[in-house]
Amino acid sequence: MDDLYNFIYRGVLTEESLDKVGRRTISNFGKEEEYALMKALSFDMLDSDSIEIAKRMSIVYVALHAFENTVRFLVKSAMAEEYQEEWWSKVPERIQKKVKTRLEDDLKFRWHGSRGGEEIGYCDFGDLSSIIVTNWSLFEDVLTNLEWCKSVLATLERSRNIIMHGGNVAKEDIERIGMNIRDWIRQTG
Repeated sequence: MDDLYNFIYRGVLTEESLDKVGRRTISNFGKEEEYALMKALSFDMLDSDSIEIAKRMSIVYVALHAFENTVRFLVKSAMAEEYQEEWWSKVPERIQKKVKTRLEDDLKFRWHGSRGGEEIGYCDFGDLSSIIVTNWSLFEDVLTNLEWCKSVLATLERSRNIIMHGGNVAKEDIERIGMNIRDWIRQTG
């Protein structure tokens, strides 16, 4: 019995020692980069309640970010299929001007990352809706109903903007976001 007790006790001490020196557990595998980012961003100096809300909203943001880029891809694909390399000239002029200004601004600050190499990456979420509306005949077969399309994009843009500007959306809003994303993906394939 003493041998068993000694064996278990040494095991417990070993576990504690490993924990003290930063042992990697199964749940921590792949977390090194996250911890390094948190340290670089001074998470320890920020309000913990704000961090928890931001972490919750970051999950919602990931879905909205992926959705927004899905819409960008749909817009660019439909426009390029119809107009080939000239597709950007069919985008409303006010959007073209805004994008040109943003591209020029990125060139001034070469030390900082940019939004990407294509004009569509510089469009606001709401601009995507405007491009669809202006070129509805290209999207009608896929999206079917213009008012539904505008409603989905407007609702998701509202949620996106709340999150992107430090806000917190409620559980009901999150459910609405999910429903709208599912509906859009089912509709567009």
